[in-house]
Amino acid sequence: MTNDLQVHVRKESSYAVISTDGYINNVGGEKVGEIALGLVDEGYKNLILNLEKSNVVNSIGVSILIELVERIQDVEGRLYFCNLTKVIAKTFTIMGLAEAAGIVDTEAEAIVALAAPQEA
Repeated sequence: MTNDLQVHVRKESSYAVISTDGYINNVGGEKVGEIALGLVDEGYKNLILNLEKSNVVNSIGVSILIELVERIQDVEGRLYFCNLTKVIAKTFTIMGLAEAAGIVDTEAEAIVALAAPQEA
């Protein structure tokens, strides 16, 4: 596996989508984290992380995503993960990411979830 994670960002008015293509390890996780935190600094409190083209997230990548979830919570935003493999979805559930952030099947579902009022 290579460390050449490709990351694409699409900014909308009330949220941004980060799509990854490749392995999310320490290098890839740092790249995703930097981009996501940059978006938060720009004022995007609601993010969607589309992992459709990422089949592996290692433990360091997960730890970086946990830090991202905490930062999103600090700004009272929301983060949704979508298009996860079954293994990644299970890993995120075990690691507590499923409780702290949303996990949905598709990007369209994440967009709908972000449009819904936030539960108190």
